[in-house]
Amino acid sequence: MLERPSPAVAANRFGLGARPGELAQIGSQPRDWLRAQLAGAPPLVADSELRSSAETLARALDARRELRAAKRAAAAERTSQSSDTADAPNQANALAALTKVGQIYRPVYIAEASARFRQAASTDRPFVERLTYFWTNHFAVSIDKNIVLGLAGSLEREAIRPNVLGRFSDMLLAVERHPAMLLYLDNHMSVGPHSKAARLLGRRQSGRRVGINENLARETLELHTLGVHGGYTQADVTTFAEVITGWSIGGDVGRFPRGEPGEFLFRPELHEPGAKVVLGKRYADTGYDQGVAVLRDLAANTATAHFIATKLARHFIADDPPARAVERIANAFLSSDGHLPTVYRALIETPESWTQPLSKYKTPNDYIVSTFRGLELPVDAGRSPLAPFEVMGQRTYSPGSPAGWPDRGADWDGASALIKRIEWADAVGQRVGSRRDAVALAPQLLGDSLTPATRTAIARAASTSQAVTLLLSSPEFMRR
Repeated sequence: MLERPSPAVAANRFGLGARPGELAQIGSQPRDWLRAQLAGAPPLVADSELRSSAETLARALDARRELRAAKRAAAAERTSQSSDTADAPNQANALAALTKVGQIYRPVYIAEASARFRQAASTDRPFVERLTYFWTNHFAVSIDKNIVLGLAGSLEREAIRPNVLGRFSDMLLAVERHPAMLLYLDNHMSVGPHSKAARLLGRRQSGRRVGINENLARETLELHTLGVHGGYTQADVTTFAEVITGWSIGGDVGRFPRGEPGEFLFRPELHEPGAKVVLGKRYADTGYDQGVAVLRDLAANTATAHFIATKLARHFIADDPPARAVERIANAFLSSDGHLPTVYRALIETPESWTQPLSKYKTPNDYIVSTFRGLELPVDAGRSPLAPFEVMGQRTYSPGSPAGWPDRGADWDGASALIKRIEWADAVGQRVGSRRDAVALAPQLLGDSLTPATRTAIARAASTSQAVTLLLSSPEFMRR
């Protein structure tokens, strides 16, 4: 157990890994260093290549319209002519249109993920950056679904970063309205069974059943607010799904194209009319505002406070979060009406945050970012900066499900994963060669967590590159 707040804990547990000289800068008051990062506006990612989600989606919708038109032309050609060569030009047009969609999304994804990496490697407010990562994983979308490929980064930039130092309720509303979340969980396809649209469309259209889609409602309750044991029922899921029918996006994304392409749009024709009861409370039919009212109440729910407090304590303190720490964080959440800086300060002030040893195994993302920070490596777009994340099994914005990446050490510390890290560490050591002095760097990066055994092993390395490899492969560097 650690006896007092340590600069190494501040930099590695709460931050993204120390940079040379940073532990000395933190000094004897690590809590003050962390609190200072919570002051002022949240740091935003600025890059000339980044575009808004609305602009990206509008371009993609144009390309998809071209694709549908090309497919219709090819089908008509096949109907009118029997020759295989007759419809070849239209098939080529369809392929070109499909390729264009990928050409829009893929560069956007690379630009977003690279800008995020550069920010993490260079930021002077690593605590806020780690908090941003935490919330992005809490409100996870995954680029495994193709339409999210160009939008996952903008969800973080537009909905999470601006609200990371605000209130949880505002972040929650911004996320659930964002096109990345609405499209990922198919809420734009949800139609109230008694809505105007349902009457116009009938029970089926083009072979697809017209009705409620519960994906967004279920994940909001289970993953974003109350938690799986938060006291809601299946009836609450269904009713909340009815409440948020009509939460959609402008442009040609559903059965009734209209509105500004790519922008959030409430479509009253899809909304299930009538008052609704969610978690025992009645909500009048106020259209869009009905959904906002439910989200505000979910954000203030005691179960939500405990669910988020548990996740914060697990992420920042230990895989099995101390009960007293969870309770203290949850109380701060409830007493401040979800004011996140107040919640973060409670986390900082919790004794268990400092007495627990640095034992959490770093995720691949943490390991890579801390390496770049510790060795002061540039994030060079010309050297495929995103490749290490894929090799180590944590491709940016790709957790594979709405549950996000796992946050326990056992999910990341397998033998195969360790070998990949050591191989990458060796490649980094070879790359930096004599340009980094691992003997001098080790105490600067690891502080009082550096053990005599690791210090000796680095000092006795056969070469400077091997010394760097030993530093990056040490148990102390692997954990936070």
